Amino acid sequence: MADDQGSVGQQEARDSASEDEVDARPDRSSFISFLQSLKKKNDSGKSAPLGRTRDREPDYEYNMAFEKVGECIIINNKNFHESTEMSVRTGTDKDAENLRKCFLDLGFNVVVHNDCSCAKMLEVLKKASEEDHGKSACFACVLLSHGEEDFIYGTDGKIAIKDLTIHFRGDRCKSLLGKPKLFFIQACQGTELDDGIQADSGPINDSDASARSKIPVEADFLFAHSTVPGYYAWRCSEKGSWFIQALCSNLNKHGKRLEILQILTRVNYTVARDFQSQSKDPHFNEKKQIPCMVSMLTKELYFSSAQQGCH
Repeated sequence: MADDQGSVGQQEARDSASEDEVDARPDRSSFISFLQSLKKKNDSGKSAPLGRTRDREPDYEYNMAFEKVGECIIINNKNFHESTEMSVRTGTDKDAENLRKCFLDLGFNVVVHNDCSCAKMLEVLKKASEEDHGKSACFACVLLSHGEEDFIYGTDGKIAIKDLTIHFRGDRCKSLLGKPKLFFIQACQGTELDDGIQADSGPINDSDASARSKIPVEADFLFAHSTVPGYYAWRCSEKGSWFIQALCSNLNKHGKRLEILQILTRVNYTVARDFQSQSKDPHFNEKKQIPCMVSMLTKELYFSSAQQGCH
């Protein structure tokens, strides 16, 4: 449902001078009253010492010994046509710049596309899928925009995320067959708000994929969403979105040492523990967020095995 926007949150929890906003169409529908709570934010925001990493088995790791790590495409949508009823995404340029530096440091060739229409996003990714990735170890794409569940916004409307990623399937992009294809998506997936609860969460369990004589066309994808289906994703007008802040921080710290799902679990921890909205509007005050990863990876991914190509 549509509503008038404006920023729906203010003051990122760690910076009273910044505003929190959500990456979704504004919602005029009424919200039920949230439970009042006296909980206070834990300012430490640091995980326990990492200790030793998991034992590595080369047979279960993606081969990263290629001439290039790969291409990283960043689509950064900030301004939208009036017809979409979407607000300007202040803070997204900070996200794009931090991501550019982060993926360059990991060895990727990074290209940023700003304010793309739906047709332009489709064109950029379809063209990328048609390139020869034979000398690359993997492919990465980051989408920064407003969104709804299963959809992301171009400057002129919305497009199904699957319509953008389908071009990289194994039967369409042969040069990336058997190689990891990573998609990081900063966008809302709905208009629900997470009140949070005073409790510690347990570890996330991952399931293993079994090998087959044929490779499924949907294999070797990883989708890392800023929030779970149905919920808002928050963005700070000065520091950037919560998810991208946490992603860049953890990639910078652990990107050359830990496996990608270990890193993303730390991203989940950072967003869940270190961020909380503050707003004069009680409907948007003290709200939480948890990212969501969907993995079809068939092996473990360590960027540390990759040869560092030219930036």
